[in-house]
Amino acid sequence: MWNGTRGIHRLGGAVVPEGNQKKERKMLQFLNNHFYDVEALRGYLLQREMSKVHLKNRSFTWLEEQHGPYSAGAFFILKQGGAVKFRDKEWIRPDKYGHFSPEFWNFREVPVEAVDASDCEINYEGLDNLLLLKELQSLSLQRCPHVDDWCLSRLYPLADSLQELSLAGCPRVSERGLACLHHLQNLRRLDISDLPAVSNPGLTQILVEEMLPNCQVVGVDWAEGLKLGPEEQPQDTASPVPA
Repeated sequence: MWNGTRGIHRLGGAVVPEGNQKKERKMLQFLNNHFYDVEALRGYLLQREMSKVHLKNRSFTWLEEQHGPYSAGAFFILKQGGAVKFRDKEWIRPDKYGHFSPEFWNFREVPVEAVDASDCEINYEGLDNLLLLKELQSLSLQRCPHVDDWCLSRLYPLADSLQELSLAGCPRVSERGLACLHHLQNLRRLDISDLPAVSNPGLTQILVEEMLPNCQVVGVDWAEGLKLGPEEQPQDTASPVPA
């Protein structure tokens, strides 16, 4: 007759075969190596990407001594993939391969009046090159992934000349950065559309308009973020009027 207690005892004290132990250790080692490699790869790719951004934003101020501030600033923007317009000249843009006409080196004494840096990887450090353009009137920083509140705090040297500024689609720009624009009293048009870091677009637009009374602030519905939810709507407590 089978002894149930004895059988249970034997099962409880059973030893895992050596082959299974090897498979288990091999699987654990594989998982450990796999996830370590993934994290290491992610870290490497992130570091590589940041190094590329840093390289793109290195200082070109040394060019100022040879070619003047306008050409040096224009070179930085063109290398970023943006476009520049010298006064009374046509726009200069890179082609799909990143090549652009070298004619701008001849415009040493001609101010740059407009810059389209949309989708460029300009960051805080790279602004050293942009701020060489002291007579800049129009600046587009649309969808620049590295333009943040700290960057906006550095635009005050352009206060005397800048009239148009677009920050549309900049993911790192918040209310704090927009508050730094109070220096730019000559602004006539400011685009603050599609700023995900701005928590209350409608209220922000009102505050910016008060801060820059001579500027047309576009891109936001003034009522956005100000509308009351159903539970906040005022209730009509008056007695119904008899028919």
